[in-house]
Amino acid sequence: MVRNKHDSGFAATNGHGLQDGNGVVPNSKEDVSHMEKVDRSSDENNYNNLKQTNTASTYVHETFSVKLFLALLAMSFLWVGSQIPLYLIGGVLPDVYGEIGGYDRWVWVTIAYFIPVAALCPFVGELSDLFGRKYVGMFGQLLLVIGPIVTCTANQMNVAIGGMVISGAGAGLNELIALAATGEMVPNAKRGIYVGAVVLTIIPFAPSVLWAELIVQASKWRYVGAFIAGWNGVGLILLALCYWPPPRSNSVGLSRREILRHIDYVGGALSIGGVMCFMMGLQWGAQQYPWKSVHVLVPFCIGVVLIIAYFVWEMGGYPKYPMVPPRIFSQAKRTMIVTLLITFFSGANFFNMLLFWPTEIYNVYGDDRVKIGIRSLPVGFGILGGAVISLVAIPLTKGNVRAIMMFFTALMTAGTGAVAIARPNNISTAYIPVSLACIGVGGVIIPVAIIAQIVCPDDLLGTITAISLSIRFVGGAIGFSIYYNIFYKHVFSNVQNMVAVETIIYKLGYVQGLATGDQSYVTNLAQSIAQAQYAMFRNLSTIAYNTPEVQAYIPNVTLSEFQYQIVNATEWAFASAYQWPYWISIAFGGSCFILSCFLGNVSEFLTEHVAAHL
Repeated sequence: MVRNKHDSGFAATNGHGLQDGNGVVPNSKEDVSHMEKVDRSSDENNYNNLKQTNTASTYVHETFSVKLFLALLAMSFLWVGSQIPLYLIGGVLPDVYGEIGGYDRWVWVTIAYFIPVAALCPFVGELSDLFGRKYVGMFGQLLLVIGPIVTCTANQMNVAIGGMVISGAGAGLNELIALAATGEMVPNAKRGIYVGAVVLTIIPFAPSVLWAELIVQASKWRYVGAFIAGWNGVGLILLALCYWPPPRSNSVGLSRREILRHIDYVGGALSIGGVMCFMMGLQWGAQQYPWKSVHVLVPFCIGVVLIIAYFVWEMGGYPKYPMVPPRIFSQAKRTMIVTLLITFFSGANFFNMLLFWPTEIYNVYGDDRVKIGIRSLPVGFGILGGAVISLVAIPLTKGNVRAIMMFFTALMTAGTGAVAIARPNNISTAYIPVSLACIGVGGVIIPVAIIAQIVCPDDLLGTITAISLSIRFVGGAIGFSIYYNIFYKHVFSNVQNMVAVETIIYKLGYVQGLATGDQSYVTNLAQSIAQAQYAMFRNLSTIAYNTPEVQAYIPNVTLSEFQYQIVNATEWAFASAYQWPYWISIAFGGSCFILSCFLGNVSEFLTEHVAAHL
């Protein structure tokens, strides 16, 4: 291992011969030979070989102290700050595109947040292991101050999307730092408990949609972004003042130039470019452009080629210091591989509940702000509760992660699939599967990353955490693309049939333009409510109601009743389309359940070993 003059393992001679660092004179040639061999260990060996030691000092239990508490407090601000941009701004998206326009691009507010997370995480994990958690985390906090400010001051949707890209990059860094740093500051056996405690600090923001709706009701949606920036500003200060980890073992004794030589630039460029192009192609093909168009095929194909090139580069042994060191799999290869696969497939279920249920609340059950917030509570509290229960269960079951993951993946699969029963007239019944699904999702997505940390070498905690986050978001984006394609297809079909034809034409008698083959009047009326363009809907529905055909067809129906019939038909059209993503999610959840059967017991890793002493 690399040594410096203060910790060389050797002391200067005192006239009585060579001494070791503890002042003990070697008694034999073998002792001197052994010391010389240690001294000759190179930087390369230090990087590529995990330090193995059985000395008592390495396994000292990190007692709870003020210093540890303040460091965990900083991690809490990082964790919460990495989650709330999406939860809060995502809760008021109709208000955002209602003021600045861009209804046809609103989905990119969400996707733009995820792309930098998936693209940058593996690269940042390596930087974190080399440069240290603190400075990478501070940079992430700075991005999470700038990003929300850009979004909340935007007057165009494209600018707001750009702000979410910045926020997403910061969020990817800080979720990584919060989980990895917390895990390495405490004994292996208690990682689940401590990480669970940090995760639990987001409880006040579990009803984030409700808080966002109340902020808008009291002022404007722009104050949501101001709050997010303020929170992360406080987190930046706490991180700078309260978190003082030791130098990373990967970089002790190395100069800046030597550290920079340890970065896999080619692998980073291939992974970032590949993931970004691949995800952009997927999402453009989901709504904005035909799958066979140049807009979709070019980035999609480039992304696939770059991703293949990345795997060839990494697995072919070309980089001297790979982004995914083979040593990650050295301690429990099968368990590590299975956890990464579960992470990938469970990301699709996570995105399903995170992105579809909140929009279903709005489109199927009405736009009352307080009710929207209340109906979204099962998502926040369910995911949070499931994560904590699962994390605490790891030490309580002495590392029986197979049973834990089998239970939660089964709950996630069954619950998510059962959400398909939701209809406009059974919201109370729908709460049950929604709650179970979210508990299942929470019991999988975060704990499976902690399992990967437990079986990972200490000096690669940041790397494995970053890989887990990236895989989760890539899997989620692929799942979301599949869900949204099928959902959008059925929404379009249902609005045409159930709203335009069955309700507006046959039930309400609005047939303007149909005699001449002009369907635009009926289509525009149906699409205005389907796209939540309420001002346009009120105007078009009033015009339609006052036509002679409608007055003669339904003479005793008032304007409000006329509008209600169209709104109600639209709600049923959406409900019928929403069931498809939940049905499809069963395939992803079922894959997770099967994979969980192959997890090994991690009890041997649940020791009092602490990866990083403060």
